[in-house]
Amino acid sequence: MTTTMQEAKKRLFGTDGIRGIPGKHPLDDGTLVRVGRALGSFLRAHSAHPRVVIGMDTRESGPHIAGEIARGLVAAGAEPVSAGIVTTPGVAWLVRRDKFAAGVVISASHNPYHDNGVKLISSDGMKFPDATEAEIERMMEELPEGSRLPSAALPEDTRLHDEYVEALQACVLPGAKFKGMKVVLDCANGAASHLAPDLFAALGCDVTAINHEPDGRNINAGCGSLHTEGLRQRVVETGAALGVAFDGDADRALFSTASGKLVDGDGILFTMARHMKEQGTLKGPAVVGTSMANLGLDKALSKIGLKLTRVDVGDRYVLEEMQRTGANLGGEQSGHILFLDDATTGDGMLTAIKMASLVSISGPLEALVAGLKIFPQRLENVRVASKPALNSLPDVSRLLAEAERTLGSSGRVVLRYSGTEPLVRVMVEAETEEDVRHWTETLATALRKSIGT
Repeated sequence: MTTTMQEAKKRLFGTDGIRGIPGKHPLDDGTLVRVGRALGSFLRAHSAHPRVVIGMDTRESGPHIAGEIARGLVAAGAEPVSAGIVTTPGVAWLVRRDKFAAGVVISASHNPYHDNGVKLISSDGMKFPDATEAEIERMMEELPEGSRLPSAALPEDTRLHDEYVEALQACVLPGAKFKGMKVVLDCANGAASHLAPDLFAALGCDVTAINHEPDGRNINAGCGSLHTEGLRQRVVETGAALGVAFDGDADRALFSTASGKLVDGDGILFTMARHMKEQGTLKGPAVVGTSMANLGLDKALSKIGLKLTRVDVGDRYVLEEMQRTGANLGGEQSGHILFLDDATTGDGMLTAIKMASLVSISGPLEALVAGLKIFPQRLENVRVASKPALNSLPDVSRLLAEAERTLGSSGRVVLRYSGTEPLVRVMVEAETEEDVRHWTETLATALRKSIGT
């Protein structure tokens, strides 16, 4: 059994960049300008004329945030270039492909439209390390507040979209044939709304796109990877071979089988690991997952001679472990999957290409995941007023120890704070639904009494 007890870090840059409500700190204009100025100054120390690509999802606040960051970049002597509406992994790919000094992604991923965020991408297409983000924060603190800088030009290069889609087409698995293959794409009214249908149509698929008409406020609204009911229903209605659900910035993807069964990141890792091992393309004996991966994935991988290496939740930690061990496949239950031979970050459209390829080669997805038996699992979010160390809460610690003793090796409990929201997540996994329900409710109640709002 694995137990994770994390403390939230009090930093401007959290586990997934800066998150907040536009217009309020830390997404107020003054802070955004200082982010641009500090980033530009940091890059100027390494390049005389650094170019920075800025991409965003479809939130109505995106263009304004981009403009404020561009204002700061120009003041620091950097050149901003807009990729317009594009996925987070698309920005990461463009940074490397076109040799930008850095990238800026304006997105709050799967959050509602009224949230937004800023992620910084280094020249190697990966998130900046913690030490660099800390240095940028330090530089921001030294900048004056309230200074009004002139507006900055932010030219959009639409060719960047075509380059990215063409690169994804080159990642199709050998032997895949897409002509006439029916797929349903739920684009979450987000960054994939035009890119994903264009990509699959270019491959020859018969595409049905849903939730692909963003209006600035409907991103993730009852659709996408957090709400797959509509996708699964449409797959069954249309007789599609596969359904794909993206989130707002399309760095993750979940799937529907032809019968409407949901396949999450655990199913993706299992099917891809088995295929890659058979083809001799899997590097090493392990797949990297997180503390949230289902126990069934451990057991299914073990049966085919592989093991699951677990790390803390977060693509940053998955990537670090993959780089440390040389693994080339890893990811999260949420559908954030890393194929390190193809990309430096999780990419929902890349994952969709790989899974669609596999279905075209090996047959229905439902049969491909049949070897994965999922243990009952429940995740409950408890809203909190503060984030003290979880092991400092006596009642929570006592009940957690009792749960561990009771479940033994046939269950797991994971308690962790969200890195982007005032939540503590309670995940319980066991052989019976009754044990899952009992311990989830018991621990969630104890947390609400101790630190809940």
